[in-house]
Amino acid sequence: MTIARLIEGRDQAIVSCATGTTVREAVAILAERRIGALPVMDGGAVAGIFSERDAVYRLAAHGAAMLDGPVREVMTAPAVTVSPATGVMEALALMTRRRFRHLPVVDGGRLVGFVSIGDLVKYRIDRIESEAEAMRAYIQSA
Repeated sequence: MTIARLIEGRDQAIVSCATGTTVREAVAILAERRIGALPVMDGGAVAGIFSERDAVYRLAAHGAAMLDGPVREVMTAPAVTVSPATGVMEALALMTRRRFRHLPVVDGGRLVGFVSIGDLVKYRIDRIESEAEAMRAYIQSA
């Protein structure tokens, strides 16, 4: 299964912010939307990712004054991205190996999706449950 299949049918817009957005505004977006991260855009390109971790680490290091600075100064950059053709298991392995939880999906330089490790784990659990059910049905019919 590819990332393209995983994100197809999503009808909601990708929540993002610009590099000049203040950290305070970006944190407000995370809180309002109840999300853990958002892609940071520079024009039409993904410049980085701003996450809860970025906010917490910079707040601890620099104090509350950092909230009024631009998100480009605290975001994780450059963003690691995948294409829609990337396999779900490949993306999951990448996220596990690199120890991050959000992954922009880029096609031809354009952001087309944003997946979390939760999205990928849910797919994997659903797949395992489906395989287990098929095995139970097979055993019962034998």
